[in-house]
Amino acid sequence: MDCLLQLFFTPLPMPAIISLMALAAATLFYLNNRPNPVRSPADLNCQTTGIKGGARKAALMENNNLMSYYYSEAKTIYEVFQRGLKVSGNGPCLGYRKSGRPYQWLRYKQVSDRAEHLGSGLLHRGLQPNPGTFIGIFAQNRPEWIIGELACYTYSMVAVPLYDTLGPEALVFIIDTADITTVLCDNDKKVETLLQNREKGLISALKTIIVMDSFSSDLGERGTKCGVDVVALQDVEAVGKANPRTPIPPKPEDLSIICFTSGTTGNPKGAMLTHENVVADAAGVIKSFETSVEPTTDDVSISFLPLAHMFERVVQVVMYGAGAKVGFFQGDIRLLPDDMKTLQPTIFPVVPRLLNRVYDKVQSGAKSPFKKWLLNFAVERKYAEVRDGIIRKNSIWDKLIFNKVQESFGGRVRVMVTGAAPISPSVLNFLRAALGCQIFEGYGQTECTAGCTFTMPGDATPGHVGAPLPCNFVKLVDVEEMNYFASNGEGEVCIKGRNVFKGYLKDPEKTAEALDKDGWLHTGDIGKWLPSGVLKIIDRKKNIFKLAQGEYIAPEKIENVYVRSGPVAQVFVHGDSLQSCLVAIVVPDSEVLPEFAKGLGCYGTFEELCKNKEVKKAILTDMIRLGKESGLKSFEQVKDLHVHPEQFTIENGLLTPTLKAKRAELKTLFQTQIDSLYANIQ
Repeated sequence: MDCLLQLFFTPLPMPAIISLMALAAATLFYLNNRPNPVRSPADLNCQTTGIKGGARKAALMENNNLMSYYYSEAKTIYEVFQRGLKVSGNGPCLGYRKSGRPYQWLRYKQVSDRAEHLGSGLLHRGLQPNPGTFIGIFAQNRPEWIIGELACYTYSMVAVPLYDTLGPEALVFIIDTADITTVLCDNDKKVETLLQNREKGLISALKTIIVMDSFSSDLGERGTKCGVDVVALQDVEAVGKANPRTPIPPKPEDLSIICFTSGTTGNPKGAMLTHENVVADAAGVIKSFETSVEPTTDDVSISFLPLAHMFERVVQVVMYGAGAKVGFFQGDIRLLPDDMKTLQPTIFPVVPRLLNRVYDKVQSGAKSPFKKWLLNFAVERKYAEVRDGIIRKNSIWDKLIFNKVQESFGGRVRVMVTGAAPISPSVLNFLRAALGCQIFEGYGQTECTAGCTFTMPGDATPGHVGAPLPCNFVKLVDVEEMNYFASNGEGEVCIKGRNVFKGYLKDPEKTAEALDKDGWLHTGDIGKWLPSGVLKIIDRKKNIFKLAQGEYIAPEKIENVYVRSGPVAQVFVHGDSLQSCLVAIVVPDSEVLPEFAKGLGCYGTFEELCKNKEVKKAILTDMIRLGKESGLKSFEQVKDLHVHPEQFTIENGLLTPTLKAKRAELKTLFQTQIDSLYANIQ
């Protein structure tokens, strides 16, 4: 005791006094600069309420009246853009850049005028201004994509996106099914693809290709020979400017876009979405976070997710309605970091695949035990604030640890929305701590325009996809063959509301499979209501199969567990109905694997490590460990795996454009390895 008293009453040396004063100053700064907690629109312990028939609605809804729009003067996508023009005071709208250069901006009035000129030019060429006219858009993200889409809406026509990554057969199928006579293209390569199919007589309806970039006269002559007029976008705009037509705006119930879902098997299906569908979905998102986030004219979003997908489309509708700005990436994903630093976005739509890379890079950068401890401690302290609703970038941990991560996104992100695939709780918790912005997770599909549930402001608990949007109801229905029952709060997720599509183009059979007689959309996903009233996606109905002993397997559920293994970047789980166990194809993380192998005493190139039996054994052991911790049953655990050095990508045809595994293609590609794995097990 005497020693302790002596410590307290012994005069301190000057350096210690200075340190204590600095600590006191830092504490005072911390207290003075700590923001108020974000405000949630509903009790986070009771985020949904039941309605008649067993469905649930968002607790923030005052009644059962579903939202169709957020702004009374903006009930169609056309009106949403016109509102943006007005509230922004003709501010900057669409941004683009060349390498090493700053962003250049088209203002709202420029975009609106060019859309009118292009639309007038299309009508001058004989197209009819009504929802029966379908215009194909075959381009990467860029301002002309939006101008082309808005041209359609200005004259009540319908946009039909054509994916960059669609194979030739799917491209032909879409143009043929939708009877598309006119396609907007961005470059020579896509024009050639279309002309090749026209020359083969596969897309006889195609009459006009409008090209955004300059193109060779040879392409024009080649088009003429096969009955296709290849013209420059600027020429069509010029004709329209000289022959203006009064806008013929659409009604909310009119078709706006036909979004062909890529699908993992068979031909794509054309989801028919109305203006009300899209505007209602955007309204539901804004309503869900309006207590803590209000989109303004100062907001900037970066556009790199495919415009052909409804997730990106809905984000942009939110932006335009607020008179905000959208900047496009240069078209090369490798240049995205430079685009983000230059643009400094405030709104960031993203998919888990990118966030996983950020997480892995930060974790792998903390090489020493002390750095790992410090990083984990900083995440723990910062996440404690996030759980209390404190969102900020000015804590001591931000300045010491997280500043570089935030700067890599441009330094100004205040809202991040992740969707399209599940995100690991550990990654989500880390990013909520590190990035100092609100991160919302959404769930849905093309058929409900993008989102049907959304996490609420202030809810930092991971592992769920939030509550229903106020534009739709959600209910769970029994899936007896998988032992999921609504009475237990589990079942297939079904959606009904303003954002639910009208069906698949010219496919009544598939439409009847998706939409029941009461208008409920059956998603094929299995959900579970958690005690707080939020939805957790726990399984998938469509991709189930039986093993030889009769056990049902949902491979995606198992893959979502295994992909959390440090050395695993991608995993494909496969089961043969004639076999009693599962096997897997694993693609290791190229940044993590060398260090992982080093711990085993194994060295070599990435390809050599992929062939190393000790490395394979260790990866399998780690996956089995995660499986046990996550409650996988013994028959759900893989018995062996093949390590493959090349990523599954959209480009090599193993992922859909929404980054879902093409299971049929993967099975075909790895059939030899699968057969070998089963032979070795036996």
